[in-house]
Amino acid sequence: MIRRFSTIGIGRWRRFAARFDWPLFVAVGLISALGLINLYSATLVTAADGHQYHSGKFDQQVLWMGVGLALYLGMTLIDYRNLTRVAWIVLAIGLVTGVIVFFLGRVTHGAQRWIDVGLFRVQPAEVLKLGVILCMAWMIHERELQPPPLKQSLLRWGALFLPVILVAAQPDLGSGTLIYLIILTTGYLTLSRLWPWVVLSVGSLLALPVLWEIMYGYQQDRVLSFLECDDPLDKCYHTKQSILAIGSGQILGKGFLEGTQSRFKWVAEQWTDFPFAVWAEEWGFIGSLAMLALFVFLLAWIINVALTARDRFGTAICVGVAAMTFWHVVVNIGMELGLAPVVGVTLPLVSYGGSSVLIFFLSFGLVSSVSLRRHGY
Repeated sequence: MIRRFSTIGIGRWRRFAARFDWPLFVAVGLISALGLINLYSATLVTAADGHQYHSGKFDQQVLWMGVGLALYLGMTLIDYRNLTRVAWIVLAIGLVTGVIVFFLGRVTHGAQRWIDVGLFRVQPAEVLKLGVILCMAWMIHERELQPPPLKQSLLRWGALFLPVILVAAQPDLGSGTLIYLIILTTGYLTLSRLWPWVVLSVGSLLALPVLWEIMYGYQQDRVLSFLECDDPLDKCYHTKQSILAIGSGQILGKGFLEGTQSRFKWVAEQWTDFPFAVWAEEWGFIGSLAMLALFVFLLAWIINVALTARDRFGTAICVGVAAMTFWHVVVNIGMELGLAPVVGVTLPLVSYGGSSVLIFFLSFGLVSSVSLRRHGY
């Protein structure tokens, strides 16, 4: 009897291992490893006696990576189709915590974005990104099975855009814009009727003057410093230091732990907002291409899973995760190169931050779940 159950267990494990998406797992693992190497350098502290040690941020990130790995594997084992029952619950949790942050949230750099939960800080905007992806995938899936009445459909789409307004009001214009771009990108790539999204895109462009008037002064300064930097020592100081760090890496870089910009902490928030500058200075153009190549492979692979998913729900989930990853990479590296305004957007699995790391591991675990069940697992 024991031998029989052992044989069944081994058989299930072999079946799981054969269908497990190893390329996705390896890509996520490699990016995470590069992120930890980079964070170690970015948070290295030099004492007065010359002794060097890494800060507690590195230890926390290792812990979050470990928890994230467990979440990734756990999400892989869960049949993603069961998440149709909890999609709106995830979004509701994000909206409730997004409201709570206005009353109990911590204010950092003029924005109220985090809730302290013991030793951990939760950023509701990250939860809302996952909730938006799940709800949008559910609506796309339901539309294929049985299109809802127009009024009901408009109410649901309206609820989907609530996170954009809520997050932008914190104020976190960067995350609010990212959620909007996730919705827009997923809509363009998964729905057959494009005219509503074209109208929405044009309407958004026409609304930019109104948005400008209601933006805070420091947000306007960031946009203006991006468009025209007259004083490199004032409003665009951080961007200039980031560009100098990236350029000084040249072809092969200065070497691990040898970056002067990062060692002297001339790049602000180099462990969260500007991690690519640290990486490019130490590993140069070749190292930067290697990191970007990993992200390109990851995105291409997720799209491949989306194209071969067994249903529209799985396809929309993968497209949403790909959109979230793409815009995070583009906006973060763009602002470090001076090609986009400076906003608080992380580089996936490279930037320090528990909420971001865990949500990305969960999201990639969702893609892994879709991939595992493409062939009837």
